[in-house]
Amino acid sequence: AHDSEKLEGMLTQMGMTPAANREEADFVIFNTCCVRDNAQRRALGNVVWLKELKKTRPELMVGVCGCMMQQPGMGEQILKQYPFVDLAFGTHNLYRFAQLMLKAVQSRRRVVEVIQDDEGSIPEDLPVRRSSPYHAYITIMYGCNNFCSYCIVPYVRGREKSRHPDAIVAECRELIEQGYKEITLLGQNVNSYGKGLPEKVNFSELLRRIDAIGGDYRLRFMTSHPKDATHELVDTIAESRHICHYIH
Repeated sequence: AHDSEKLEGMLTQMGMTPAANREEADFVIFNTCCVRDNAQRRALGNVVWLKELKKTRPELMVGVCGCMMQQPGMGEQILKQYPFVDLAFGTHNLYRFAQLMLKAVQSRRRVVEVIQDDEGSIPEDLPVRRSSPYHAYITIMYGCNNFCSYCIVPYVRGREKSRHPDAIVAECRELIEQGYKEITLLGQNVNSYGKGLPEKVNFSELLRRIDAIGGDYRLRFMTSHPKDATHELVDTIAESRHICHYIH
């Protein structure tokens, strides 16, 4: 959902506005999930539905992105089985969305780009068109290092990378000043936040820094892995002014 808010933010900056429905749209993009097989089948079913629409409106531009596209071989499958798709990219290419879309428009050719190696810095300051004026999501880290037997997330989201705490605190402060009443911190495993950062800061310390911001708001986070939950985290929640007594 938060990735979709970023896509909307970039589209808005590009001068586009939301259409009332798919039939009236000039551009349709599906941001896909593949954490469950059913989600992937639903996404592909929705994409195929546009095939008929494009027969009557060949100028319609169709895009597919997100976790499903990050799977090995999915780019080639889209090229082969879904020739009506104009633009496709993976989770690690999201920050290049505007550039990829421009390339597809100017070249009038299909653009499929999926980077498998997501090493490197985290792009900051992406525009966000938030769906609510009261509640906001903030990504604090990307990826996961827990290779659970049932889960595909580490393969499509990559290894754990944490955002700098100063950037997170600044984003929280800005939202609170704008009047947002609830902020949810996001990560595949927020409890392991901070590993790999040059500054020694763990998730509990990040929560304390955010909680120190004055204002009338509440703070949530998701998702938590039990193996990285600590007594320090529980104490931080208990002693805080804004953190909900709730663990997802």
